[in-house]
Amino acid sequence: MENIYLLMLVALAALAVADLVVGVSNDAVNFLNSAIGSKAISFRTIMIVASLGIFIGAVFSSGMMEVARKGIFVPGEFYFEEIMIIFMAVMITDILLLDFFNTLGMPTSTTVSIVFELLGAAVVMALIKISASDTETIANLGTYINTEKATEIISGILLSVVIAFTIGALVQWLSRLIFTFHYEKKIKNFGALFGGVALTAIGYFIFLKGLKGTPYYDDFKWVLEEQTLLLVAGSFVFWTLFSFLFMKLFKKSILIVVIAVGTFGLALAFSGNDLVNFIGVPMAAYHSYEAWIASGEAASTFSMEILESKVPAEPFLLLIAGAVMVLTLWFSKKAKTVTDTEIGLSRQGEGHEKFSPNVLSRAVVKGSTKLVSALGGMIPQATQDKISASFEKPVVQLPKHKTYELPAFDMIRASINLVVAGVLISIATSMKLPLSTTYVTFMVAMGTSLADRAWGRESAVYRVAGVLNVIGGWFFTAFSAFVAAGTMAYLIYLGKGTAIAILLLLAIGLLIRNYISHKNKSNKVVPHDELKKAESSTVQGIIEESADNVAKAVARTNKIYSSIITGLAKQESSKLKKSKQRVSKLSDEVDDLRNNIFYFIKNLDEGSVRGSNFYILILGYLTDVTQSLEYIAKVSYKHVHNNHKALRFNQIKDLQEIDNSFESLLKDIEEIFENREFEKLGEILVRKKKAFDDISAMIEKQITRTRTEESSPKNTTLYFSLLLETKDLVTALMHLMEEYYKSYSKE
Repeated sequence: MENIYLLMLVALAALAVADLVVGVSNDAVNFLNSAIGSKAISFRTIMIVASLGIFIGAVFSSGMMEVARKGIFVPGEFYFEEIMIIFMAVMITDILLLDFFNTLGMPTSTTVSIVFELLGAAVVMALIKISASDTETIANLGTYINTEKATEIISGILLSVVIAFTIGALVQWLSRLIFTFHYEKKIKNFGALFGGVALTAIGYFIFLKGLKGTPYYDDFKWVLEEQTLLLVAGSFVFWTLFSFLFMKLFKKSILIVVIAVGTFGLALAFSGNDLVNFIGVPMAAYHSYEAWIASGEAASTFSMEILESKVPAEPFLLLIAGAVMVLTLWFSKKAKTVTDTEIGLSRQGEGHEKFSPNVLSRAVVKGSTKLVSALGGMIPQATQDKISASFEKPVVQLPKHKTYELPAFDMIRASINLVVAGVLISIATSMKLPLSTTYVTFMVAMGTSLADRAWGRESAVYRVAGVLNVIGGWFFTAFSAFVAAGTMAYLIYLGKGTAIAILLLLAIGLLIRNYISHKNKSNKVVPHDELKKAESSTVQGIIEESADNVAKAVARTNKIYSSIITGLAKQESSKLKKSKQRVSKLSDEVDDLRNNIFYFIKNLDEGSVRGSNFYILILGYLTDVTQSLEYIAKVSYKHVHNNHKALRFNQIKDLQEIDNSFESLLKDIEEIFENREFEKLGEILVRKKKAFDDISAMIEKQITRTRTEESSPKNTTLYFSLLLETKDLVTALMHLMEEYYKSYSKE
C-alpha cells in the first residue's frame, strides 16, 4: 500500500512542474504588460529583468507555503490517506482549469483557483467523513474547514478588486494632472523627484517588506521595524540623487529605470506570492509523506496534525521551481496570448476590440456618463478646462504601415501600473495573504487606463465588457474550481489508484489536445480569400486593392450561395448552418473594413479625396451583398431546422437553374477583377436584364403553382423570399460593377 502513496507523490511532483508551466503562462500577464505596452525597453531586456525577478522571488516564497498546508482546512481533522486524496484532486483540477483559460487567452487568478480547489476538495472529504460518522452532522463541517483564515483569504481577494482599481485610478489621475501627456519637459525638471518616490516605494515594499514572508526576515527585522523612517528617508535621498545623475549623464528619462526596476520588483513579488499556487500542495504532500513514513502508522489512522506546525523551507526545491518558471517565461507561446488581452483592454489608442458589448457594459457606461455629467456641473468651468488641458493627448503622425510601433500607453502609466501593483502585492505577501496578483495587476491597469481617459465614448462599452468578462471569468474559476476539485476528490475516494490513473491520463490527454489546438491556432495562416484593409493613399492604389477584395468577396458569395441551394435541396441542416457561419465571417470582415474608414481617410494624399468616395461606395455595396446573403442563409436554415416541408421538385429545379446562371455570372466577375480587365465590365452590366428576367419568370411560375397545386404556405414564403433576396443580391453586385466601370472609364 505504501507504493501507491509514493507513486502519488511522484505524480504530484510531475503535476507541479506542469502546473508551473501552465501557471506562468497565465500569470506572465501580471509583470510583463506594463513594460511591453509602453515599449520603453526592448522585449529581450524585459524578459531578462523579469526572469531575474522570478528566480530571486522564488526564494522569498517559503513563508507562503503554509497556506496550502493549513490556510483552508484543519489538517489535524484528516488522516494521511484523506489528505493525499485532497492534494491529488486539487493538482489535477488546477492544471486543467488554468490550461483551459490559457487556451482561451483569458487571464485568470491562480490564487482563486488554488484556494477554491482546496476548499472544494476539503469540503467533499469532510462530508464523506461526516456521512460515515454516527455522531456528526453537516453542522460539524466547520470543524474541518479553517473558516476564519479561508474567509480572510477570500474576502481579501474580493476586496483587492476595489482597492487596486481605486488606488490605480487615483494615483494615475494625480500623476497625469501633474505631468500631463506632454510629460517630457516636466520629467526633465521633476523626474528626479518622481524617480525618488517611485523607486523608494518599489524598494521598500517589495525588496524589504517582501522579506517578511521569508526565513531571512529575522536578520533584517531590527532595521525594518525600528529604523523604518530613517530607512525610507535614506532610500528616498539615494534614489532621488541616482535619478538626477542618471538623467544628466545618460540624457534619458528616469521612467525607463522605473519601468525596468518595477518589472523586476513585480516579477519578484509575483513569484514570492504565487509560487504557493503551483508547488505549495506538492510540497505539503511531500512533508506529509515524510511524517507518515517516520510514524510507522497506517495511512488511514495517521493524523496530519504535523501540518499545523511550521515546516522548514526547501531552498533547493524553490530554486528548481524558479528555474522552471524562468524557462516557461521564455518559451511559452500561451503567455503572449494572455498578455495581448490586458494590453488590448488598457491601450490608449483605438484598435480592434476583442470583446462585444453587453447589457451590463452598456448600463455601466451610460450610468457613469450621467454621473460624470452631474459631477461636472458642480465644478467651475475654469477648473474643468485646466484639468482637461492636462489630459490632452499628443498627436503622433506615423505612416500607416508603422502604426504597430506606437506604444499601447506611455511611460508614466507604465510606471504607475508597476509601482502601485508591486506595492499592493508585497504588502499582502508580508501579511502572508495569498493575494491574487492577477486581480491586482489587472485592476490597477484598468484603473489607470480609466483615469487616463483611454476609455473614451468610442471604446468604453467594449473595454468595460472586456473587464466584466475577465472578472466574470475569475468568479467562474472559483465556482468551477470548487465543484471540479470536490468531484475529483470523490472520484478518487471511490476508485483509489484506478481513478487516479484514469484522471491523470485524462489530464495528460486534454493538455496535449489543448497544446496542439493552441499551436495550430498560433501557426494559422491567414486564408488567401480573407478581405484586407486598404493601405494605399492614391486613387489608383485604392482601385487595385479594392479589386482584390471584390474578387475574393464574389468568389466566396458564389460558394456560399451554391452551398445554400444544395443544402435546401438535400435538407441538410448542418450544411446550411455552416453556410450561415461563412456568411457571418464575410460580413464581419466587411464590417472591419467599414470600421477602418476613419483611419483610411486620414491616410489619404491630399489629391485623393475622390478615392475615398469610391472606396466608401464599394464597401456600401459589399455590405448590401452580405446582408442579402445573410438573409438567404438565415431563412433557409430556419426552414430546414424547423423541419418544415421540403421544397417541391420543381421549386428546387428552378432554384438550381438560377444558381447555375448566377454561378456563371459570378465566375466571370471574379475573373475580370483578378485579371484587372475592367473594360469587360460593360458586358457584365448587359447581363443584368437577363438575370432580372429569369428571376421574374420564376416568380410568375410560383404564382401559378400557388393558385393551382401548392399546399404549403411555408414553402411559398421561403421560395418568394429566396427569389426576391437573390434579386437584391444581383442589384447590389451590379451597382458595384457600375461604380467600378465608371471609375475605370474616367481613368
